[in-house]
Amino acid sequence: MTTPFGARLRHAMDERGQLCVGIDPHAELLTAWGLGDDLAGLETFSRTVVEALADRVAVLKPQAAFFERFGSKGLAVLETTVAEARAAGALVLMDAKRGDIGSTMAAYAQAFLSPASPLFSDAVTVSPYLGFGSLRPALDLARANGCGVFALALTSNPEGFEVQRATGPDGVSVAQQVLNRLAAENAGAEPLGSFGAVVGATLADAGADLAINGPLLAPGIGAQGATMADLPRVFGASVRDVVPSVSRDVLKYGPSVTGLREAAQRFVDQVRAVGGM
Repeated sequence: MTTPFGARLRHAMDERGQLCVGIDPHAELLTAWGLGDDLAGLETFSRTVVEALADRVAVLKPQAAFFERFGSKGLAVLETTVAEARAAGALVLMDAKRGDIGSTMAAYAQAFLSPASPLFSDAVTVSPYLGFGSLRPALDLARANGCGVFALALTSNPEGFEVQRATGPDGVSVAQQVLNRLAAENAGAEPLGSFGAVVGATLADAGADLAINGPLLAPGIGAQGATMADLPRVFGASVRDVVPSVSRDVLKYGPSVTGLREAAQRFVDQVRAVGGM
């Protein structure tokens, strides 16, 4: 891929609207679909979501953990899911939240950001809490291969506050330091940088400068209590760069392909109504 992820994401959002749908085959959801919490259920669930949404939403976000719990056969389903979703036109954001140092971080990067890997995705989520510099192998490989990286910054879980809002001697919060480093990685990129931040839509106030010239993945909509109407308040002038992420409030309409498509479209329309694209 010679076109950077940020440019491809901007084009996808222009064409398909601002929405990321999670592929989260947890046990309760498999049961609600009338499927077993087993490999066959995993395969049916994943294939159905891809069939319903990969040709119409901008981003699909498989949660790696729900596949990994089935071992090597679950990873094989994940490989197929990624390949088929990308072939149908969706950008695939692997939600793996990897974070380590040195050669281990490089290996994580190769797993998801190398074209030679069967799990090759358009982007991956990472954790910067071993220091932003520890992400360098992923950032460099992503840049080389036209991929993206989303670093956790201000997450939707309440426990994140104690780390992300902590401040250094200069009074700058840990989250703002992550955002500042992402902005530096995106400097000069047009129409959008490829290095994004995860910022929860559930925040009462971001309390940070979100102008990083990159995408802002916004979890927390639906089951966690946030709505699309909250986006302008949380993200302000950066709302056009937001990729709202919804999982259960779309997936609960399966296994009906029509139900999944209609639910996703409702969320796309809601973003447009509050000032997104």
